[in-house]
Amino acid sequence: MSSPLYSWGRYPNRPQTGMTCGWRSEIPARLEQIITAHGSTLAYGNGRSYGDSCLAASDQVLNMRSLDRFIQVDWQQGTVMAEAGTTLGEILAIAIPQGWFLPVTPGTQFATLGGAIANDVHGKNHHLRGTFGNHVRRFGLLRHGQEILTCSATTTPELFAATIGGLGLTGVIAWAEIQLMPIRSSQINSTLVRFDNLSEFFALSAELDHKHEYSVAWIDCLAKGDKTGRGVFIVGDHAQYGSLDRDERPKRQVPLTPPISLINNLSLHAFNEAYWRLHPIQRTRKRVSYEPFFYPLDSILHWNRIYGRRGFQQYQCVIPDIAAEMAMRELLGAIADSGQGSFLAVLKRCGDITSPGLLSFPQPGTSLALDFPQKASLFPLFKRLDAIVSEAGGRLYPAKDAHMSGHDFRKAYPDWEKLEALRDPTLMSHFWKRVIA
Repeated sequence: MSSPLYSWGRYPNRPQTGMTCGWRSEIPARLEQIITAHGSTLAYGNGRSYGDSCLAASDQVLNMRSLDRFIQVDWQQGTVMAEAGTTLGEILAIAIPQGWFLPVTPGTQFATLGGAIANDVHGKNHHLRGTFGNHVRRFGLLRHGQEILTCSATTTPELFAATIGGLGLTGVIAWAEIQLMPIRSSQINSTLVRFDNLSEFFALSAELDHKHEYSVAWIDCLAKGDKTGRGVFIVGDHAQYGSLDRDERPKRQVPLTPPISLINNLSLHAFNEAYWRLHPIQRTRKRVSYEPFFYPLDSILHWNRIYGRRGFQQYQCVIPDIAAEMAMRELLGAIADSGQGSFLAVLKRCGDITSPGLLSFPQPGTSLALDFPQKASLFPLFKRLDAIVSEAGGRLYPAKDAHMSGHDFRKAYPDWEKLEALRDPTLMSHFWKRVIA
């Protein structure tokens, strides 16, 4: 019997039983088998969604990870067609030596192609490239009782839009074709600078974002007063010369899950203070490989175990430009006052490129993401944060969420009814059941 499957945050603790597909031709029969026995299911990729959007309401999922074959590549045009269980890292492994890179990548290369589409992931270059969905050419979608349908923006516009960012609810993505971006080197030329507060972050963002492909900031979420929002601003671009080597350095791993979280107030304060002071006051240029720039946490396998058996929740929101600085100040103040926080808190500006996805998360504004060890005191804190986000006209990211109320979801994503109308009735997640009830 296979091991149970979980979401990356391990909260809620709803272990999933997975039925594996060895070949694309097996998907319809496996889907039918689960539905006949349990009523509903959900496609499951590599379990990198943090909350309950990747967990089936029936706790019975269709495990797609073994569907990881490349179907067709065109290195002249930079297009790749692969099965949905292929990870982004596996795409990079064959694309980089050919001079191509993912046009948009999230903070982990272990997400699958199907998952990247279903959650319409975004990255450090949203201001220039939009979301992952902006670079999807077409995909194969299996709806219960039907043949696999080839979907694109021109042939099936409504279903195409609903599936991008549709949380796996419109059908099972069997394969997808994406457009890559050309690169001359796998190295990144980056510039880092320390900043003292939130106002300095916005000033740096206004000055530097449009000059660079990638832009992001780490912030000390526990800093208070005139230090609120202090952090390290990082911009980067693909180097114009150098090798096209893959980053194959060995990875460390967290070997087991401790009974309690290793992240606590004492360790957080010490880490945040040291990390902030470690970085230069003056702008400093560095040339780094792509993995530490895009995927710093991927160098530690099973890093989610450090949060202990209770797991953790990530809080990620985006606030429209008009209210961003004021709302971020309130959010960070509430987090600092609570004494709870994250050693990896990420702040970045999103651009105004519209995603083709119906329920895509990013909007023009500022995004904040940080992790919290799961404990009872999170609920009053999240309630306070949610009120600030809602009042500012912002929204939370479903792929990272495990607590959002149905009211807040429906307010923030008014097109949810269009997705519900196109949802395959045999597909249901714990997330969707929670927010549409």
